[in-house]
Amino acid sequence: MSAVDARPRPYGSYVYAYPHKTAYRPLDDRPALAELWAGEPKDALSLYAHIPFCEIRCGFCNLFTRIGAPDELTGRYLDALDRQATAVRDALGDAAPVRFATAAFGGGTPTFLTAAELERLCDIAEKRMGADLRAVPLSVETSPATATADRLGVLAERGATRLSIGVQSFVEAEARAAVRPQRRADVEAALGRIRDTGVPVLNIDLIYGIDGQTEESWRLSLDAALAWRPEELYLYPLYVRPLTGLGRIQDPAAADREWDERRLRLYRHGRDHLLARGYEQVSMRMFRRADAGPAGPDDYACQTDGMIGLGCGARSYTSALHYSFDYAVDMREIRSIIDVYTGTEDFSRAGVGRWVDGDEARRRHLLQSLLQAAGMPLAGYAERFGSSPFEDFGAELARFERLGWLDTEAPEGLLRLSPEGLAYSDGLGPALFSPAVRAAMAAYEPK
Repeated sequence: MSAVDARPRPYGSYVYAYPHKTAYRPLDDRPALAELWAGEPKDALSLYAHIPFCEIRCGFCNLFTRIGAPDELTGRYLDALDRQATAVRDALGDAAPVRFATAAFGGGTPTFLTAAELERLCDIAEKRMGADLRAVPLSVETSPATATADRLGVLAERGATRLSIGVQSFVEAEARAAVRPQRRADVEAALGRIRDTGVPVLNIDLIYGIDGQTEESWRLSLDAALAWRPEELYLYPLYVRPLTGLGRIQDPAAADREWDERRLRLYRHGRDHLLARGYEQVSMRMFRRADAGPAGPDDYACQTDGMIGLGCGARSYTSALHYSFDYAVDMREIRSIIDVYTGTEDFSRAGVGRWVDGDEARRRHLLQSLLQAAGMPLAGYAERFGSSPFEDFGAELARFERLGWLDTEAPEGLLRLSPEGLAYSDGLGPALFSPAVRAAMAAYEPK
């Protein structure tokens, strides 16, 4: 194997959207949303509302969120969210059908809001945006401390089909090591309240690679989660990122090959444990119980359909522009951005984002399709772009093949990762980033 084919690190970067937000920049022309959406198909949109508040900030977290909300900040934030939703819905217009095929509330912790505030959040989604929350899949994130009966009751009544709780570890010492102090009894009580709602899909997030974690303690957390028969489980590798709690007490450069191998070993242990217990692998992170029924109709495709993001940590996607608000990890910077957001009156223009040309659209389609265990039909790619991914990204795919990352036994016409390729998703994904996006990410100054 040549140097160029040397096996890359398995944990380069968690790829959940492309281009990454650190490649976004202020938009000099501040385009009007009405112009951006004028020619876009709007009959199968995704709606996402971002609530940037948490009761604590975990040591591994680099999400856009702050601790607490003094001086009625949540009320002012929802006021701004209402103003933004009104402006966005006006920009979508009525010349073509506007329909939301899926919805999600994330953060932060949406259930940081009170039950009454969650009612208002649902009203904004329905009355301002026109989303029928009881007719589409609605996913909401929660935490052990905020999964109270009154909050969960509101979400169940308003149409939530999926509740996702970040447990990370059922081992209290590991939770403390990840700067996520919690009592297992409180976690179990929260899971019981979620099950009591009757919401059809429970997802539990777990993290591997925590300091001191072993195969035995990892299996303990897996089995504790499995006792609740969750319809979905997400297994996340621990990352230590700049400006996070752990990033301040550990040197990110110390995440060397030994740590990579330990995380990879725990990943494989967790994957095999779930596969042997009736779960199917959907992606590197996501596992779904094979006998779990569908969460509801969902005709949204992230590769092709648009997305409306509400809130100062949310992104929106048109075919030509991905846009959002300013991004930060440092708490002081986040507080400042939230203050600017809550004081904004005019939400009719995009302020920060990145234009997506034909090459970037191809990269995004390939990346987001290939990282799913189901793979990518070549016919769909050809129909959309008039070419083959082997023509457009021959060098990258040839390298993936040499590394054993492509499934050589996939049915004809299907490009699919091998089990090893899925294991290396966080190394494979960044390999498809364009030089321009890489340069923009490298030039980004964390704040």
